[in-house]
Amino acid sequence: MSKQYEFKAPILPYILVLPQMVIVFIFFFWPAAQAILQSFYLQDPFGGRMIFVGFQNYSRLLIDPDYWQSFTVSTAFAVCITVGAMTISLFLAIQANKKIRFASFYKTMLIWPYAVSTLVAGAIWLFMFNPNVGVIAYMLKHTFHVDWQYLLNFNQAFLLLTLAATWKQLAYNFVFFLAGLQSVPATLIEAAEIDGASPSTRFWKIIFPMLSPTTFYLLVMNLVYGFFETFPIIHQITQGAPGKSTGILVYKVWRDGVINLDLGSSAAQSVILMIMVILLTVFQFRFIERRVTY
Repeated sequence: MSKQYEFKAPILPYILVLPQMVIVFIFFFWPAAQAILQSFYLQDPFGGRMIFVGFQNYSRLLIDPDYWQSFTVSTAFAVCITVGAMTISLFLAIQANKKIRFASFYKTMLIWPYAVSTLVAGAIWLFMFNPNVGVIAYMLKHTFHVDWQYLLNFNQAFLLLTLAATWKQLAYNFVFFLAGLQSVPATLIEAAEIDGASPSTRFWKIIFPMLSPTTFYLLVMNLVYGFFETFPIIHQITQGAPGKSTGILVYKVWRDGVINLDLGSSAAQSVILMIMVILLTVFQFRFIERRVTY
């Protein structure tokens, strides 16, 4: 029989958890509470008086066409990143999971982009697609006769941002999909192959259903990434250009608060983003998780 261990001091578990709780309080709960409080005020950016305006900051956002344009772009951006990154990374994981030569080398090359910081990743894509010195921009212009000016063309800017953000997320998805594929029992695949099931049938009937927990987790993480963690890429490549057309919601929060010094509106947008994260997560766990087979 295994020995039962218990702490003689009942306060010790709380002491061990205290440092983490202090960090969570300082860097999450306290800023969130401040954002909620400031969203109800019209505030002097230089530390002057604060005027209580109630829900005026929120009502201004609801009739602001720039805000709704940013919301639309953010939604399209997040969906494109999620679909593209998950599809490509699943395909790469399937190929890397096969018994091929130099498999470890291929896996390493597919994982290393995740070690690159987001700012560096943005700088790489910015250099390659620079209209003046970029290699890919030069090929597009002289080989395919495409006038590549992403700072003047919304479609080009959106495409470039989507490619850069998707490339940055591929390695993260690849690791989880590869781990999920390696956990699928080989006996099931061999039995289906003996029964005459085609590769596509084996994938959709056996492999993909067993990947559903991994797919669900990555769906949540990729949507959160697309909505809220792509600020460095936007800031590095386009800074919201052309005009403000690629300024997604999280970038608009920064621009209105830091550049325009509209602290009340920026705080209201932060609160809306926080509510969006909560609702998005609840919706996914409430409805989409029902289709997940554990």
